[in-house]
Amino acid sequence: MSSARARLLYVTDLSYPARGRRYCDEDIYLTSRLREDFDLALAHPRDAAALMDVFDAVVVRNSGPVLRHQDAYDAFRARAAARGTRVYNQLSGKADMVGKQYLVELAAAGYPVIPTVDRAADLPLLPAADAYVVKPKRGADSAGLSVVPAGRLPELTDGGVLVQPRVDFSYEVSFYFVDDRFQYALYAPRTDRRWQLEPYEPTAADLEFARCFIAWNAIDHGIQRVDACRAPDGGLLLVELEDLNPYLSLDALDETRRDAFVTALKESLHRFLAATGLTVG
Repeated sequence: MSSARARLLYVTDLSYPARGRRYCDEDIYLTSRLREDFDLALAHPRDAAALMDVFDAVVVRNSGPVLRHQDAYDAFRARAAARGTRVYNQLSGKADMVGKQYLVELAAAGYPVIPTVDRAADLPLLPAADAYVVKPKRGADSAGLSVVPAGRLPELTDGGVLVQPRVDFSYEVSFYFVDDRFQYALYAPRTDRRWQLEPYEPTAADLEFARCFIAWNAIDHGIQRVDACRAPDGGLLLVELEDLNPYLSLDALDETRRDAFVTALKESLHRFLAATGLTVG
Protein backbone atom coordinates (compact mmCIF):
# COMPACT_ATOMS: atom_id res chain seq x y z
CA MET A 1 0.00 0.00 0.00
CA SER A 2 1.22 3.47 -0.88
CA SER A 3 2.41 5.60 2.04
CA ALA A 4 0.92 8.65 0.26
CA ARG A 5 -2.62 7.50 0.93
CA ALA A 6 -4.47 6.93 4.17
CA ARG A 7 -5.18 3.30 5.06
CA LEU A 8 -8.76 2.40 5.98
CA LEU A 9 -10.09 -0.77 7.60
CA TYR A 10 -13.66 -1.08 6.33
CA VAL A 11 -15.79 -3.17 8.70
CA THR A 12 -18.69 -5.04 7.13
CA ASP A 13 -20.47 -8.38 7.24
CA LEU A 14 -20.99 -9.23 3.59
CA SER A 15 -22.97 -12.34 4.51
CA TYR A 16 -25.56 -10.69 6.76
CA PRO A 17 -29.05 -11.68 5.49
CA ALA A 18 -30.86 -8.37 5.84
CA ARG A 19 -34.56 -8.45 5.02
CA GLY A 20 -35.30 -6.62 1.78
CA ARG A 21 -31.74 -5.30 1.46
CA ARG A 22 -28.41 -6.53 0.16
CA TYR A 23 -25.69 -5.13 2.41
CA CYS A 24 -22.99 -6.82 0.37
CA ASP A 25 -23.90 -5.00 -2.87
CA GLU A 26 -23.82 -1.62 -1.17
CA ASP A 27 -20.44 -2.24 0.45
CA ILE A 28 -18.89 -3.70 -2.68
CA TYR A 29 -19.90 -0.51 -4.49
CA LEU A 30 -18.77 1.85 -1.73
CA THR A 31 -15.39 0.19 -1.25
CA SER A 32 -14.76 0.26 -5.00
CA ARG A 33 -15.29 4.03 -4.94
CA LEU A 34 -13.37 4.70 -1.72
CA ARG A 35 -10.34 2.93 -3.20
CA GLU A 36 -10.08 5.87 -5.59
CA ASP A 37 -8.83 7.93 -2.62
CA PHE A 38 -7.68 5.48 0.06
CA ASP A 39 -5.85 2.20 0.54
CA LEU A 40 -8.52 -0.07 1.92
CA ALA A 41 -9.14 -3.55 3.30
CA LEU A 42 -12.36 -5.22 4.44
CA ALA A 43 -12.84 -6.96 7.79
CA HIS A 44 -15.66 -8.81 9.50
CA PRO A 45 -16.78 -7.10 12.76
CA ARG A 46 -15.35 -10.01 14.77
CA ASP A 47 -11.88 -9.34 13.30
CA ALA A 48 -11.81 -5.55 13.56
CA ALA A 49 -10.17 -5.23 17.00
CA ALA A 50 -7.33 -7.59 16.07
CA LEU A 51 -6.58 -5.90 12.74
CA MET A 52 -7.17 -2.19 13.28
CA ASP A 53 -3.78 -1.15 14.67
CA VAL A 54 -2.06 -1.19 11.26
CA PHE A 55 -4.63 1.15 9.70
CA ASP A 56 -5.03 4.91 9.94
CA ALA A 57 -8.77 4.70 10.61
CA VAL A 58 -11.62 2.23 10.89
CA VAL A 59 -14.84 2.77 8.92
CA VAL A 60 -17.81 0.89 10.39
CA ARG A 61 -20.42 0.24 7.74
CA ASN A 62 -22.94 -2.55 7.07
CA SER A 63 -21.77 -4.80 9.87
CA GLY A 64 -25.26 -5.96 10.85
CA PRO A 65 -26.95 -5.61 14.25
CA VAL A 66 -24.41 -5.44 17.07
CA LEU A 67 -26.46 -8.03 18.96
CA ARG A 68 -25.05 -10.69 16.63
CA HIS A 69 -21.52 -9.95 17.82
CA GLN A 70 -21.96 -7.92 21.02
CA ASP A 71 -18.80 -9.30 22.64
CA ALA A 72 -16.66 -8.43 19.63
CA TYR A 73 -18.20 -4.96 19.35
CA ASP A 74 -17.61 -4.21 23.03
CA ALA A 75 -14.00 -5.37 22.70
CA PHE A 76 -13.57 -3.23 19.60
CA ARG A 77 -14.91 -0.10 21.31
CA ALA A 78 -12.74 -0.67 24.38
CA ARG A 79 -9.59 -1.23 22.35
CA ALA A 80 -10.31 1.76 20.10
CA ALA A 81 -10.82 4.02 23.13
CA ALA A 82 -7.66 2.75 24.83
CA ARG A 83 -5.49 3.22 21.75
CA GLY A 84 -7.04 6.41 20.42
CA THR A 85 -8.05 4.72 17.19
CA ARG A 86 -9.84 6.87 14.64
CA VAL A 87 -13.29 5.36 14.14
CA TYR A 88 -15.87 6.56 11.59
CA ASN A 89 -18.63 7.04 12.64
CA GLN A 90 -17.17 8.61 15.74
CA LEU A 91 -18.04 6.50 18.78
CA SER A 92 -19.56 9.49 20.61
CA GLY A 93 -23.04 8.89 19.14
CA LYS A 94 -25.93 9.04 21.63
CA ALA A 95 -28.58 7.27 19.54
CA ASP A 96 -28.78 3.70 18.21
CA MET A 97 -25.03 3.37 18.75
CA VAL A 98 -25.71 2.85 22.47
CA GLY A 99 -29.21 1.36 22.35
CA LYS A 100 -32.66 2.92 22.17
CA GLN A 101 -32.94 4.60 25.58
CA TYR A 102 -32.55 7.92 23.74
CA LEU A 103 -36.13 7.58 22.45
CA VAL A 104 -37.42 7.71 26.04
CA GLU A 105 -35.20 10.68 26.81
CA LEU A 106 -36.13 12.60 23.65
CA ALA A 107 -39.83 11.98 24.17
CA ALA A 108 -39.60 13.23 27.76
CA ALA A 109 -37.74 16.33 26.55
CA GLY A 110 -40.53 17.21 24.13
CA TYR A 111 -38.88 16.30 20.83
CA PRO A 112 -41.15 15.17 17.97
CA VAL A 113 -40.73 11.46 18.67
CA ILE A 114 -43.25 8.63 18.79
CA PRO A 115 -44.34 8.74 22.46
CA THR A 116 -42.08 6.28 24.29
CA VAL A 117 -41.76 5.07 27.87
CA ASP A 118 -39.85 2.25 29.55
CA ARG A 119 -41.43 2.08 33.03
CA ALA A 120 -44.82 0.80 34.09
CA ALA A 121 -45.29 3.94 36.19
CA ASP A 122 -45.06 6.06 33.04
CA LEU A 123 -47.61 4.13 30.97
CA PRO A 124 -50.31 6.77 31.70
CA LEU A 125 -48.15 9.27 29.80
CA LEU A 126 -48.84 7.43 26.54
CA PRO A 127 -51.82 8.44 24.42
CA ALA A 128 -54.69 5.99 24.11
CA ALA A 129 -54.32 3.62 21.17
CA ASP A 130 -55.88 0.47 19.75
CA ALA A 131 -52.61 -1.39 20.34
CA TYR A 132 -49.08 -0.76 21.57
CA VAL A 133 -45.65 -1.71 20.28
CA VAL A 134 -43.25 -3.32 22.76
CA LYS A 135 -39.63 -3.75 21.65
CA PRO A 136 -36.26 -4.41 23.31
CA LYS A 137 -33.99 -1.45 23.98
CA ARG A 138 -31.17 -3.38 22.33
CA GLY A 139 -33.29 -4.63 19.45
CA ALA A 140 -32.66 -4.37 15.71
CA ASP A 141 -34.45 -5.38 12.51
CA SER A 142 -37.69 -5.78 14.52
CA ALA A 143 -36.20 -8.64 16.57
CA GLY A 144 -38.31 -9.20 19.70
CA LEU A 145 -40.93 -6.65 18.65
CA SER A 146 -44.54 -7.40 19.55
CA VAL A 147 -47.86 -5.60 19.23
CA VAL A 148 -50.10 -5.98 22.29
CA PRO A 149 -53.30 -4.56 23.77
CA ALA A 150 -53.13 -2.04 26.59
CA GLY A 151 -54.09 -4.61 29.22
CA ARG A 152 -50.84 -6.53 28.76
CA LEU A 153 -48.51 -3.56 29.11
CA PRO A 154 -48.00 -3.62 32.93
CA GLU A 155 -46.70 -7.20 32.86
CA LEU A 156 -44.32 -6.52 29.96
CA THR A 157 -42.91 -3.13 30.97
CA ASP A 158 -39.86 -4.05 33.04
CA GLY A 159 -37.33 -1.34 32.16
CA GLY A 160 -35.68 -3.44 29.47
CA VAL A 161 -38.21 -2.66 26.77
CA LEU A 162 -39.71 0.38 25.09
CA VAL A 163 -43.45 0.89 24.87
CA GLN A 164 -45.04 3.04 22.16
CA PRO A 165 -48.57 3.51 20.83
CA ARG A 166 -49.02 1.93 17.42
CA VAL A 167 -49.18 4.92 15.09
CA ASP A 168 -51.44 4.80 12.03
CA PHE A 169 -48.88 6.57 9.84
CA SER A 170 -49.23 7.17 6.11
CA TYR A 171 -45.60 6.44 5.17
CA GLU A 172 -42.06 6.24 6.49
CA VAL A 173 -39.32 8.55 5.26
CA SER A 174 -35.56 8.59 5.88
CA PHE A 175 -33.16 11.52 5.73
CA TYR A 176 -29.49 10.78 5.09
CA PHE A 177 -26.67 13.00 6.36
CA VAL A 178 -22.90 13.01 6.06
CA ASP A 179 -21.56 14.90 9.08
CA ASP A 180 -24.21 17.61 9.51
CA ARG A 181 -24.86 17.97 5.78
CA PHE A 182 -28.08 16.68 4.26
CA GLN A 183 -27.56 14.41 1.24
CA TYR A 184 -30.89 12.91 0.14
CA ALA A 185 -34.20 11.52 1.37
CA LEU A 186 -36.09 8.33 0.51
CA TYR A 187 -39.54 7.15 1.46
CA ALA A 188 -41.64 4.00 1.41
CA PRO A 189 -45.02 4.88 -0.15
CA ARG A 190 -46.42 1.50 0.91
CA THR A 191 -46.44 0.88 4.65
CA ASP A 192 -46.17 -2.89 4.17
CA ARG A 193 -43.00 -2.61 2.09
CA ARG A 194 -40.51 -0.68 4.25
CA TRP A 195 -37.51 -1.24 1.98
CA GLN A 196 -39.14 -0.49 -1.38
CA LEU A 197 -37.92 3.07 -1.38
CA GLU A 198 -38.33 5.97 -3.75
CA PRO A 199 -36.69 9.43 -3.86
CA TYR A 200 -38.40 11.99 -1.67
CA GLU A 201 -38.14 15.76 -1.98
CA PRO A 202 -38.24 17.15 1.56
CA THR A 203 -39.86 20.43 2.46
CA ALA A 204 -38.11 23.06 4.53
CA ALA A 205 -40.13 21.86 7.53
CA ASP A 206 -39.05 18.26 6.90
CA LEU A 207 -35.39 19.25 6.89
CA GLU A 208 -35.80 21.36 10.02
CA PHE A 209 -37.26 18.27 11.71
CA ALA A 210 -34.37 16.03 10.63
CA ARG A 211 -31.67 18.56 11.44
CA CYS A 212 -32.84 18.96 15.03
CA PHE A 213 -31.86 15.33 15.71
CA ILE A 214 -28.56 15.63 13.86
CA ALA A 215 -27.78 18.69 16.01
CA TRP A 216 -28.79 16.84 19.19
CA ASN A 217 -26.48 13.92 18.42
CA ALA A 218 -23.50 16.21 17.73
CA ILE A 219 -21.40 13.77 15.68
CA ASP A 220 -18.79 15.81 13.83
CA HIS A 221 -17.78 13.08 11.39
CA GLY A 222 -20.00 10.24 10.21
CA ILE A 223 -23.09 9.05 8.35
CA GLN A 224 -26.48 9.27 10.03
CA ARG A 225 -30.00 8.29 8.96
CA VAL A 226 -33.04 9.93 10.51
CA ASP A 227 -36.05 7.61 10.18
CA ALA A 228 -39.48 9.16 10.62
CA CYS A 229 -43.15 8.48 9.97
CA ARG A 230 -45.85 10.83 8.73
CA ALA A 231 -48.37 10.94 11.56
CA PRO A 232 -52.15 11.31 11.10
CA ASP A 233 -51.93 15.04 11.88
CA GLY A 234 -49.49 15.53 8.99
CA GLY A 235 -46.40 16.05 11.14
CA LEU A 236 -43.30 13.88 11.30
CA LEU A 237 -42.36 11.73 14.30
CA LEU A 238 -38.95 10.20 14.85
CA VAL A 239 -38.84 6.40 14.59
CA GLU A 240 -35.10 6.05 15.14
CA LEU A 241 -31.79 7.82 14.63
CA GLU A 242 -29.31 5.34 13.18
CA ASP A 243 -25.80 6.55 13.95
CA LEU A 244 -23.75 3.34 13.97
CA ASN A 245 -24.05 1.56 10.61
CA PRO A 246 -27.05 2.94 8.71
CA TYR A 247 -27.92 1.14 5.50
CA LEU A 248 -27.96 3.78 2.76
CA SER A 249 -30.24 2.29 0.06
CA LEU A 250 -27.91 3.67 -2.61
CA ASP A 251 -29.57 1.42 -5.18
CA ALA A 252 -32.67 3.63 -4.92
CA LEU A 253 -30.71 6.67 -6.14
CA ASP A 254 -29.90 7.69 -9.68
CA GLU A 255 -26.25 7.85 -10.72
CA THR A 256 -25.95 11.60 -10.16
CA ARG A 257 -27.14 11.40 -6.55
CA ARG A 258 -25.04 8.31 -5.86
CA ASP A 259 -21.94 10.10 -7.14
CA ALA A 260 -22.77 13.16 -5.05
CA PHE A 261 -23.06 10.99 -1.94
CA VAL A 262 -19.74 9.26 -2.60
CA THR A 263 -18.06 12.64 -3.09
CA ALA A 264 -19.51 13.88 0.21
CA LEU A 265 -18.34 10.71 1.99
CA LYS A 266 -14.80 11.01 0.64
CA GLU A 267 -14.61 14.68 1.62
CA SER A 268 -15.90 13.84 5.11
CA LEU A 269 -13.28 11.11 5.56
CA HIS A 270 -10.52 13.45 4.44
CA ARG A 271 -11.75 16.11 6.89
CA PHE A 272 -11.96 13.53 9.66
CA LEU A 273 -8.41 12.31 9.11
CA ALA A 274 -7.05 15.85 8.90
CA ALA A 275 -8.95 16.94 12.02
CA THR A 276 -7.49 14.05 14.01
CA GLY A 277 -3.94 14.89 13.02
CA LEU A 278 -3.19 12.48 10.17
CA THR A 279 -0.93 13.70 7.41
CA VAL A 280 -0.04 11.62 4.35
CA GLY A 281 2.31 12.08 1.45
